[in-house]
Amino acid sequence: MARVRRQRATRLTPAASQRPILDGPLALDNAISLESVAITKIKSPVAGRANVLVVPDLAAGNMLAKSLSFLAGADAAGIVLGAKVPIILTSHADSLMTRLASSAVAVMVAAARHESAGMAVN
Repeated sequence: MARVRRQRATRLTPAASQRPILDGPLALDNAISLESVAITKIKSPVAGRANVLVVPDLAAGNMLAKSLSFLAGADAAGIVLGAKVPIILTSHADSLMTRLASSAVAVMVAAARHESAGMAVN
């Protein structure tokens, strides 16, 4: 069983060329708009192409998520990291898709933690 876990984890580990790049801070427009990056001439490998937006605190995350949801019609997934278990963070006004996406992300985080804890023991 331990060997299967290691193989599965190895398959999930991205190659060096596919590892995520973390950069910032970037203003929202510079994080997601190539046009904005061209105007401001920001030099960053993720500027204009960010897949994930990291916020400094819960209030900023709430403001960003609600802005994207209500102004741009985006679906979101809200979880809080840092606790022993992922905490699903949704609003009463969130859509069914947002609630399901939040649950799915929380399950994936919990499974990844469980998998890495199992590997650490073996």
